[in-house]
Amino acid sequence: MIRTMILLLLLVVCTSCSEFALLMSGSSVAISQNTYAKVYNGMDVLTIMKTEKGIKTHAYNKMKEVIDGDE
Repeated sequence: MIRTMILLLLLVVCTSCSEFALLMSGSSVAISQNTYAKVYNGMDVLTIMKTEKGIKTHAYNKMKEVIDGDE
């Protein structure tokens, strides 16, 4: 627990606010008991850090492209 608090404090000091908000959105990884949820949330945080969009946003945009392309 102390290690987590120190890590979060270090992240607050060393990162910008938006990155901290992204990490807090992935904090459910530690709370969830479901292994699949942990993996999904971890991948979502990594996706957000790399592309600034979540997995759901990528899926939504792709579906929107497919639907708009059919018209």
